Amino acid sequence: MRIIDGAGVWTPPPTGEANDWVEHLRVPALSVGTYCIPAGGVDNQSPHTEDEIYVVSTGRATIVTPDGRAEVGPGSVIFVPAGEEHRFVEVTEDLTLLVVFGPAYGSLAPQR
Repeated sequence: MRIIDGAGVWTPPPTGEANDWVEHLRVPALSVGTYCIPAGGVDNQSPHTEDEIYVVSTGRATIVTPDGRAEVGPGSVIFVPAGEEHRFVEVTEDLTLLVVFGPAYGSLAPQR
C-alpha cells in the first residue's frame, strides 16, 4: 500500500508557466498525477498515447472533445481514450484535476 500525499490538491503553476503538472505515482500499469489550470488559464496539452481518467477536485471549466463539450466541476469524472483530442476551456475557477493514466503516462509513446 502507498498513500499518495498531495494528489488532487491545488498548486499554482510555477512563475512563467501556464499550468502545473506533477506525477505522484508511476508503475508500469498506471500513473497518477495532478494537473492544475488557473482561472482564465489555457490548457495547452496534446492527445496522449494512453487512456486517461480525470477527477475534478476543485474548480469549474468546460471540456471539449471531438464528441462535444461538457461543463465539469468538483466530483466530475471524465474518461478520455488514448489519442483523443481534448482540452479544458472556459476555466472559471482554479481547476484541480486528479489524473490517472493507464498504462503509465508516456509509456506507449513512440521511442525517439
